[in-house]
Amino acid sequence: MSDPLHDLLQERGVLLADGATGTNLFALGLQTGDPPELWNIDRPEQVKAHYRSFVDAGSDVFLTNSFGGTGYRLKLHGDEDRVGEINEAAARLAREVADEADRTVLVAGSMGPTGELFEPLGALTHERAVEAFREQARALARGGVDVLWIETLSAREEVDAAIEAARSTGLPVVCTVSFDTNGRTMMGITPHAFADHCAHGDHAPTAFGSNCGVGASELLIAIVNMRDAADPDSVLIAKANCGIPEWHGDRIVYNGTPELMAEYAVLARDAGVSIVGGCCGTTPEHIRAMRTALDTRERGPAPDIETITARLGEVSAGARAQYGGDLDPEAGASGHGASGGRGKRRRRGRAES
Repeated sequence: MSDPLHDLLQERGVLLADGATGTNLFALGLQTGDPPELWNIDRPEQVKAHYRSFVDAGSDVFLTNSFGGTGYRLKLHGDEDRVGEINEAAARLAREVADEADRTVLVAGSMGPTGELFEPLGALTHERAVEAFREQARALARGGVDVLWIETLSAREEVDAAIEAARSTGLPVVCTVSFDTNGRTMMGITPHAFADHCAHGDHAPTAFGSNCGVGASELLIAIVNMRDAADPDSVLIAKANCGIPEWHGDRIVYNGTPELMAEYAVLARDAGVSIVGGCCGTTPEHIRAMRTALDTRERGPAPDIETITARLGEVSAGARAQYGGDLDPEAGASGHGASGGRGKRRRRGRAES
């Protein structure tokens, strides 16, 4: 099977992804607590308008409205028997929008976490997780996606199950995790360990990286810390939240400006990222600014931690410790390594996660 993601990367060098799904569907009328995935059936024109807004802003690839599309997540709303219908609709609507564009635009089938804990912390087994992800992945494939995009995971067991399931479709597979807990995921994976696992695991993805998290600076330093463990030809992804969430009255607003996200996009490209986009809070306005910056600003040297923090904001002690060369998974937990300084890396491979 051909790999349209690889082909478009070869053509354009760096691809611009889209922004947030939830943030922008709320602007179209989605109510808090309502499952956005049901809009694929109930309000398809609004979903297509959401997709089209990012294509018009300059995205080369955009994600389907299927983040919570596994049976485990849909069960929260009594719709666990509609996995195929809901995911296939999400992909079909996206395919229609992509095919209308005046340039090649790729459709990525979003696959988020199940929300369940794996054994021995919880009841979810590897086999059941693979089954749930496979049901979603095959429905997205039937709907016409070009690539399966696993996102916002935090446990290595779930990464493995999701990639194994997605691979069964024959489509290209990418995977991103969220480093939102002092330089590591909620379940303790460090950027170095994740990159090493993706490069050498049994089901290596086509591309990997990070999304969501606690702001552009923290995500970008995770990418820098990840790069040392990645193979030189690895395709890295950065899809950061648009700043930090703040309460404005009864709603959450992210404080990242289009100018900040444009700066982040350029620094991500210079850090070796091949696919850059935004996550929570990122609107078409932000993506448009990122498109302009990527198209008009010359490539610069790979940014160091001083450049990243000066332009985007501070990072956690754990991320600083890892940047300084301490690859212990607990590095920075008590402020260790907060002064930074690029030291010699101690490669510890998969054992550190």
